[in-house]
Amino acid sequence: MTLKTLRLKNRADRRLKAGHLWIYSNEVDTRTSPLRDFKTGELINIESAEGKPLGTGYINPNSLICARLVSRDSKYVLDRSLLVHRIQVALSLRERVFDKPFYRLVFGDSDGLPGLVVDRFGDIVVAQMSTAGMETVKDDIVDALVKVLKPSGILLKNDGTGRQLEKLPEYVEVAYGEVPEKVELEENGVTFRAPVIKGQKTGWFYDHRLNRERLRHYVSGKKVLDVFSYVGGWGVQCAAFGASQVTCVDASEQAVELVHENAGLNGLGDRVESIQGDAFTALKALRDEGEKFDVVIVDPPAFIKKRKDIKAGEQAYRRINELAMRLLEKDGILVSCSCSMHLQKDSLFDALRAGSRHIDRNLQIIEQGHQGPDHPVLPAIPETEYIKAIIARVTRA
Repeated sequence: MTLKTLRLKNRADRRLKAGHLWIYSNEVDTRTSPLRDFKTGELINIESAEGKPLGTGYINPNSLICARLVSRDSKYVLDRSLLVHRIQVALSLRERVFDKPFYRLVFGDSDGLPGLVVDRFGDIVVAQMSTAGMETVKDDIVDALVKVLKPSGILLKNDGTGRQLEKLPEYVEVAYGEVPEKVELEENGVTFRAPVIKGQKTGWFYDHRLNRERLRHYVSGKKVLDVFSYVGGWGVQCAAFGASQVTCVDASEQAVELVHENAGLNGLGDRVESIQGDAFTALKALRDEGEKFDVVIVDPPAFIKKRKDIKAGEQAYRRINELAMRLLEKDGILVSCSCSMHLQKDSLFDALRAGSRHIDRNLQIIEQGHQGPDHPVLPAIPETEYIKAIIARVTRA
């Protein structure tokens, strides 16, 4: 295969050499390799300003991140063979860490496949392609997953916001075999049904698995509030870990229905109740009703999706956590989470500190968690580290 060459400006290869995989449009030597000469999603060679080969990748000339490095060896391009190899390498890590086939199998850049996410639910696989380059090799991705995993069904859940940035159409389709509307998975010994076709992202969030496991030590015999509960990942596990009562709050009717389905699936229906509605409104109503909880979990969607949202997002994190603290008993546990890559851990600390002092509470951070080993972090790409989970003890001043 003969590939066109993308040449970088002088010294624009420093980040790639340091381990990064992205190339921005302003780093391209457009006199030597005009972006208009490339097709969206085209596979390319990448070279330095001096003409030294840097590897192969793919390009979207209409995107700010216009190219991504896939291999540092120019002999290898993004095809079925490379996909099979990378997926096998990713699988070897997950099988080393987890004894059952429920995990994030491919985590984009971190597994050498930028723009591709794959979650595994036993025999069912859900894949998301967020870049034009990955969309171009969609059929090869499906073939590679079939070869490596031999699944009964593969769902392409290509309806994420990342595709909008790449000007890609959004769609959800079964690409192989059969995929039911809901699939079963097991996490920390608890069984769930996840709505892979109509649910959020791939239908489930494996990234907090180890943080949910941490709550086993804090919830036995306790009254728990799970805010932004989705289908009950935190709340139902708390009930399974011995919580006396769990209340799940979510705005989605489908999510709330699945909270009860998942509670029933584990014989916990009598200990799990729900509130459907806006989280901020629901917490204020609970406060006005004088409700108190021993443990409150706050795991919101990303309040900060872009850098311009940082100030407003930080305020939102403070508001929701302060509301949560107001609902705690005198010696309660707050679990505060964030999936906003743009929120620094110190900023979340500061939001908790400010909120606790505003309502005259003492706050001790007793545990900290982040994403699990099926979401490995590349040190050169800060964006691959996004999960923060803080377990704090909140007492009267």
